[in-house]
Amino acid sequence: MAKYPQLNIVFQALADPTRRAVLGRLGQGPASISELAKPFDMALPSFMKHIHFLEESGWIQTRKEGRVRTCVIEKKSFAVVEAWLSEQRDIWESRTDRLEHFVTTTHEKEQEQ
Repeated sequence: MAKYPQLNIVFQALADPTRRAVLGRLGQGPASISELAKPFDMALPSFMKHIHFLEESGWIQTRKEGRVRTCVIEKKSFAVVEAWLSEQRDIWESRTDRLEHFVTTTHEKEQEQ
């Protein structure tokens, strides 16, 4: 896991349904904090904890323009997750290919006897 040091916090950010919903909304484009908080039944300070966690984990960036803080999705975290998942996919496909080869050759040997 040393290759992906930030992977734990990236997945921890995804573990919460509120944070996943925020990312889903930001997938449609930038949004203000108040716009993002609107669908959730929680106080703004509680919601801000989710925003800070997403920002610290690298999923989003925020910028302040006047009195409005706007959030945008950060695509680098998606690339990290995709790279890790791709490696895992390759590992498991290789393992299942070897298992299939073993089962097939074992079955063929049993058929010959």
